[in-house]
Amino acid sequence: MDVSFLSREGRMVLSRRALIGGGLAITLAGCNSSSLLAPEAAPPGAAPAGAPAPAVGETLGTGPVRVGMILPLTQNGAPSPIGASMRNAAQLAIDEFSGPFITLMIQDDRSSPEGAAEAAKAEIGAGAQLLLGPLYANNVRQAASVARGAGKPMIAFSTDIGVAGPGVFLLSFLVETYDDRIAEFAVSRGKKAFAAMAPQTDYANAALAEFQQVAGRLNAPVAVVARYPAGQPQEAAQQIAAAGGQFDALFIPEQADGMPAVASALAASGVKTQLLGTGVWNDARVLRLPQMQGAWFAAPDSAGFDAFAQKYKAKFGSQPTRLATLSYDAVSLAGALARGAGPDPFSLQALTNVNGFNGADGVFRFRSDGWNERGLAVMEIDNNAAVVVSPAPRSFAGG
Repeated sequence: MDVSFLSREGRMVLSRRALIGGGLAITLAGCNSSSLLAPEAAPPGAAPAGAPAPAVGETLGTGPVRVGMILPLTQNGAPSPIGASMRNAAQLAIDEFSGPFITLMIQDDRSSPEGAAEAAKAEIGAGAQLLLGPLYANNVRQAASVARGAGKPMIAFSTDIGVAGPGVFLLSFLVETYDDRIAEFAVSRGKKAFAAMAPQTDYANAALAEFQQVAGRLNAPVAVVARYPAGQPQEAAQQIAAAGGQFDALFIPEQADGMPAVASALAASGVKTQLLGTGVWNDARVLRLPQMQGAWFAAPDSAGFDAFAQKYKAKFGSQPTRLATLSYDAVSLAGALARGAGPDPFSLQALTNVNGFNGADGVFRFRSDGWNERGLAVMEIDNNAAVVVSPAPRSFAGG
């Protein structure tokens, strides 16, 4: 990511920013979302021409611009806690700002590709100018096919970059952005060559491919790669130990539940080097491991999520899931664009504005290929906690 890492601000402060042509800049989330204002002359987005079809699903908000949202509200016929939390986050965004500008239509995809396609057809038929969701990759593929056929953009929540593309944007936390940030930080701290120790999983495959690419771009080669079957890192740790003189930092794209076994294997093999990871390490199962003290990983600054979680708990009496901010930011963004961007509020130009947007998890922007770039912090595990050692940026440098 070509971002400039500026000084940290613990809480995001909303500012009045003009929504003017190519200079679009939007602040979405923070302590006082009601302060998100466009110029007085900016008209609200226009509703589709002609008499609107009846709305579908649960509707939130009363605005003239219709937006569809597809969530996994149920799975195998049972309520889904993830879907419920994302639905509640959408309600919070509507109540705080977006309600006067959009009518949000929420439908359940039943955690199935067929359900996602059905929901997309129904929402577009009811006049949706933008689709938000779904969450799961196969569901995104099916819904995206419907959206593309209708010429409507989609902001989805999958982490699988394979489902992104023109008109299908991913708001999720992509492992590729974690890789870029941690590799760039490590090189800035003098690391000149890397090793990688990765499980044989889809997540690790994507992370390793991106890390090798960005390391090559930074002229800091990945000199050693050791792969292992999930849950069986011992032999890979021995391979890393044997190559000790060839690298000065070790990248491990492992999930939180797999890290205790990895840490134990590294200790048993006598590996002592700077450990690098991704945002999934921001988990007590990793932070409390003695072998992980001093490790670095990239992640969103937790201050934004903590502030969001306080508002969520005050309204709904429970803690949100970690993915809830994606729903909150998507609905906030839809409302902001509907208010300030004229009769075509969700144009490619508006959605891919180089200045980006500021959400609950910090600054982000969409690329024309559907990927996103996020401003991430770098954390160091210290005394069983994640401590910011390189702050997340508050803006993108230079466009």
